[in-house]
Formats: sequence, structure tokens, C-alpha cells
Amino acid sequence: MLSSAVKRWAATGCRRSFASHVSIPERDCSSITPPYEQLLDNLSVVRKIIGDRPLSLAEKILYSHIHNPRETLADGKIKRGESYLQLKPERVAMQDASAQMALLQFMSAGMDRCAVPASIHCDHLIQAVEGAESDLQRSIVTNQEVFDFLESAARKYGIEFWRPGSGIIHQIVLENYAAPGMLMLGTDSHTPNAGGLGMLAIGVGGADAVDALTSTPWELKAPQIVGVHLTGELSGWATPKDLILHLAGKLTVRGGTGRILEYFGPGVFNQSCTGLATVANMGAEVGATTSTFPYTPGMRAYLHATGRTPVARAADKAAERGFLQADEGVQYDEIIDINLSELEPSINGPFTPDLATPLSKFGGLVQEKGWKDEVSAALIGSCTNSSYQDMTSVADLARQAKAAGLKAKVPFLCTPGSEQIRATMERDKVTDVLQDVGALVLANACGPCIGQWKREDRKGEENAILTSFNRNFKSRNDGNSKTMNFLASPTLVTAMAFSGKLSFNPVTDSIPLPNGQSFKFSPPKGQDLPSEGFTPGRTAFYPAPTPEPQPETEIIIRPDSQRLEKLEPFPSHFGPHNPRGLELPTLKVLMRVRGKCTTDHISAAGPWLKYKGHLTNISENLLITATNDEGGDVNVAFDHDHRDNESVTDTIPNVAKRFKARNQPWALIVDENYGEGSAREHAALQPRFYGCAMIVARSFARIHETNLKKQGILPLWFADKADYSRIGAGDSVETHGLSDLLNGKPDAQITLKVTKRTGETFEIPTKHTMSKDQLKWLRAGSALNHIRSQVN
Repeated sequence: MLSSAVKRWAATGCRRSFASHVSIPERDCSSITPPYEQLLDNLSVVRKIIGDRPLSLAEKILYSHIHNPRETLADGKIKRGESYLQLKPERVAMQDASAQMALLQFMSAGMDRCAVPASIHCDHLIQAVEGAESDLQRSIVTNQEVFDFLESAARKYGIEFWRPGSGIIHQIVLENYAAPGMLMLGTDSHTPNAGGLGMLAIGVGGADAVDALTSTPWELKAPQIVGVHLTGELSGWATPKDLILHLAGKLTVRGGTGRILEYFGPGVFNQSCTGLATVANMGAEVGATTSTFPYTPGMRAYLHATGRTPVARAADKAAERGFLQADEGVQYDEIIDINLSELEPSINGPFTPDLATPLSKFGGLVQEKGWKDEVSAALIGSCTNSSYQDMTSVADLARQAKAAGLKAKVPFLCTPGSEQIRATMERDKVTDVLQDVGALVLANACGPCIGQWKREDRKGEENAILTSFNRNFKSRNDGNSKTMNFLASPTLVTAMAFSGKLSFNPVTDSIPLPNGQSFKFSPPKGQDLPSEGFTPGRTAFYPAPTPEPQPETEIIIRPDSQRLEKLEPFPSHFGPHNPRGLELPTLKVLMRVRGKCTTDHISAAGPWLKYKGHLTNISENLLITATNDEGGDVNVAFDHDHRDNESVTDTIPNVAKRFKARNQPWALIVDENYGEGSAREHAALQPRFYGCAMIVARSFARIHETNLKKQGILPLWFADKADYSRIGAGDSVETHGLSDLLNGKPDAQITLKVTKRTGETFEIPTKHTMSKDQLKWLRAGSALNHIRSQVN
């Protein structure tokens, strides 16, 4: 049955009349203000150890959070791209889909409370169907056992629980928790959104979050630092979204891997705090560890506007001591110069966020590709672009269109990022303006951006949608692999909704009117912060701040649940069952994966989100949209050792289950940037659940490689990328040199002995990025096994 809190919400918070239009009062910020004095002292110790060289802002924040620097930096140096840092994050944020597995793992660690402040945000499990109120009520009923589980765990361990309808995790973090100079982890790849407030917010898997929650030092390879030098000023139709869309085109989806994007220069100080958050949010699309900016007047103003004046005062003092900006003379690993005055709007896609086309050339691209010159839907909002500034800019265009007698020609969906944004929009008549021109306002949740969109039209048809979202992989939004999602600023998406044409350029083009005249938009104008302040809206959605743990609380998991399942520890690869000692057992290759394989391919979202807390059930979607390089088929794997009553081919999950039933450990061979996209750790948990012990790649995305290590899967890199095509399904693979590495020889090399099905054998060299601590995880069977052994 529904928990008391959810019942209370259903009885009160669901009614719009409970939206209270009062400004945000100044809050008690003791739990969200970084301990600047302590951080500065720690940074001073690090400087003495490594030498007082100029540091970037990102390095200052990272190094000030190093755990016990005199011990962990015993060799006296930090080398970007090589050294591993032991860090102590200040906060953890979890969204409802990923929080399930994170909490199930945390429960296994044997702790009675969280070591750092943490929050849970119910935003991923709300499906867009009809509109905000009915969608929210339906989703609460549909997902009640998950929400009950999350709320009971939050109560037991003292975690702030943001109820369904409160908003999207990243917008709420920006409004409530983010602070300049902070280091925070979040179980979502777009956690870097909080970097808009001059901090380091890093997306991780649930096992990484458990490190912070258990006070285990969190390990990160010291990233390279890319300096993005901004000059000039945005004007006309250009927005902060266009800055990151342009940069994605320059860097590609791999260009930020193992790197932090640090923006600097006069162009930074012309931006709003929420505009910077948009830029930081989509840094995930180039694989960046995170993004950050020096402390600006816009950040200070945003802190004051959101009731965090004490944080602003403390940040002002820290900035005076040089903590919140880079040192003069700092050396970046690369510098990218962008003149904002010359930046034009960009449209990125389809099917990848780095395929950038300037707006002025996009109409020609539509013609060149032979795409139908039609927009089938326009969607604005999401965690990337749902600020007050975004929504007032869009409303300006809607007013212009209404004055000309226009309404949206296509479905026009709007997702507010938080209850605070929704309520402020309602008070300031922004919502009325959008609805007057045909917009459908959805719940304060992720919705269509992550595939929570029950779209009834265009099924199986090629069509184009325009969105202000951050990611546009095939099938992601509506489950239709033929839907082309083009990413753009919310203002450009809105203008397209009134034209209905994919080639429309609002900078130069006009829209014909029924009276024979034509209408042309003026460049949109928005308002950074509301002149009457933000209003909180329905406070029944919000948690009590800094709750005390209630250890007597029973965590609710039904014995017959198909949504939640307690985790069983993964066994170690080593022990009496393995005759090869500290080498991995002999592995069979399940398949060779061709081309782009994101975490969406490895563990699909959409309808599968309901199984995020049930590893057995969600593992049924393992790699179901991946392409097998041997034959080119999707979701087809070969089983060359099949029984007489089994076929040689089957779905990928079914072949993986066959291997598991035979106690046959296996390996995957994969292509470039394997695991790009979402931070979802299920993409590592699921193959491990079926018996995967090793994945060999041409290259890995950062978060996914770490998630594999956490779950006891050995990720190796081909030393020669051409060797990728030499290994196929059914081949046997043995590691050589891993035992030396596990026995403490840091320079040991791992080679693979490959035995083809024909009997031919050969060896190939590999590279690895395993640190000393990560080898402990592998040896124990998972990071959680190792943590549990230390706690007990």
C-alpha cells in the first residue's frame, strides 16, 4: 500500500490550488556550505607536497578534497592523466531509477547511516502521456512499491527524499545544494549540471556513490584540464545551449574523455548561472568528467535568489583568497578559443549529440539528405534547459506568435525542471502564455528526454523531432529507431513549432499568415531571475532538511516483487574453482560488438526503467540493440557449444543465460568509446550477473569503465586496435600477466592468449588502467565485496 507520505502527497500536493506564491526565504545553509577554511588548509598541504605551481580551478577543487594528502601523495607528485587521487566528496545525489541499485548496494555494506549528506529525487519514473496532473498521479500508483522502498530507505539512513513531482534531480541540486568549490557525486551522467555554480559535480555509478556514503575514499584518475577561453558576448538567437552544441561538434563524443572542461575568460562573466549550468550539463555528451567555471556575479545573484545568501557570503570570502578561480599562469592541456560574438545557433543530430550543423546551413542539409521537411513534435524543458531564463525567453516568442494569430502547428510539449520553476512560471503567467499557443505542460520530471513518453503517433515511421534535450541516440525518446531527434536551444525549438518545417530558420525566414501577410520573429528576450523572486510552489513535495536517521525503520521490499530484488554478492573469479590461480579462468567470447554501443544499447531505458531495482528482470535486456560484428544483426549472438536441443543463434541475453547455466565465464570484444552516454551501472551489473569477467575494447567511456571495475569485470584496451577483428564468438581467451599485477608488480603487462575455434592460437598485447585499489576490487569480486570486508 502507499506510504503515509505518498498518501499525504496524493491528498494535498497534487492539487494546483496548493501552489503558494511566496518568495524563497533565507535558509539554514550549514549543511550545504563547503568548509572553505578546511579546504584551503588541505590545498595548502597539497601545494607543499607537489610544489607551488599555478593550479587550475578544477585542480584546486579536486586537490582540496584529497583524503589524507601526506599519505596518499607519498610520491610527491600529481600527473594529469596518470595519477590516481583519493578524494572525499561532500555530498551525493541519486535519482529514483539509479538510487534503487545504489541503495541496495549500500544496504549490503552494513552501515547505519550515510557518511555524507545525500538526497533521492523521484524524477525518472514519471511517464508523459496526457499532461502534468494525470501523468503524475498515474505514475505514483504504477511505481508505488519503488517509491515506498526509496522513502523507507531514506528515512532509515537519514537521506533527503524529494517526492514525485518535486522536479528533475539536476535542477533541484542547482536550486538547493550546489555551491562554489564543492565536490559532489551523483548517480546520473548529467550531474555536471551543478558545475554552473562553480563546483565539480561528477556523474558516477551507484557503487561509486556507495564509496562516498560509506566514507571510503573515492578514486579518480587525475583528469587532464581543457581550458575553454570565452570572449565576446552572445546576441540575437545565440544561447548558452548553442555554445555547448558548437563545442560538442568540435570535440566529438570522445573528445572530453578523462578531461575536465574549465571555462575562463571575459565571456564567462556575461552568462547567467543557469546558462552556465546548461553548458556544464551537456559536457557529458563529449565524455568530459565534468565542467566548471570561476565564481561569477551571476552565481552570487542566483544563490541570493534561491535563499542561499549564507553560501554566497562564504563563497565571496573564499573567492577573495583566490580559491574559486584559476591561478595566473596555469598551464592547460589544451586551450579552445570561442568568440561568443561570432557564435550562431546550432542544430545537432540526428542520432548523436556531436553532429553539429550551424543553423544557417541546416536547411541545405535537410535538402541534401532528402529528409522530409517537417517537424513532427517540438519538446522543450528537461534538466538541460528548464530554467526561468529559458522559459521566459520561450514565452517571449509565444507572445509574438499569439499576437500574429499563430498557434503551434505540431505537438508542443513543455517540461518544467522543478516545482519551483513550475510555480514561478504559473505565478508570472508564463504557463498561460505557452498554453494559449497550444503547449502541453508535462510533469516536473525527465519524461520524454529519457524515453518516458507514451507517444502514439509516428510508430515505425521516419520522422523528425526537435528538442532542447541533451541526448539523441536512436530509439531513446519514443522507442522508434526511425525518429530523428535534433538538439537545439529551447527558443529555436519553439520557433520551429510554429513553422512546422525542419528547414525553418527564424533568423531569416518568415511564416505565412492566413491573411496573405507574413510574420517574422524578433530575437527572443528572457529574464535571468524573476523580479518577484522564486516561489516554492507545493512544499508537500519537499523533504525536511538534514533528517536524522531512523534506524528502526523497516525497508520495504515485497518478497514477491518484480520491481525490487535484494542483491547477492558476486563471487570472486579467483579461488579453488579456478585452476589458473590469479589469472582469470579460461573465457569464451560471447560476441564482438560492432560500432557505437552506448549504455542505452547495453541496458535500454524506457519501459525497462521499472526493473531498475531487480537485477534478474532487467538483465533480460542485455545488449538487445547492439550489433553483432559477425553478421551485422542486432540482438543476435552465436552459441557454438550449444546443446542438441538448442539453436546455434539466439538473442544476446539468451546466449548469455546459456553460458551462465553452464558455469562458463565469458568475455566481450567491443569497439570505440564503449559505454558512452548515461551513467547507468546496470550496463556493468547485467553482464556481470550473467558471468562476464572481461571486456576488451578499442576504447572505453570513463564512467562505464569505472562501473565495470566496480562490479569485478576486467576492462582491457587493445594495444593495437586492429586486433579487435581477430577475436570472434566462441574463441577461448586466457589472460597472462594478471597474476603479476595482482601480486604487486605495477609494470606487469597483460597479454591475451587467443585460441580460435579452429585450434589456431596467438597472443595479443593489451593495456589497462587498473589502479592498486581497483585491483583489490577485482580480486574480491567487486568493490562492494571489498568495502564489506573492510567494514566488517
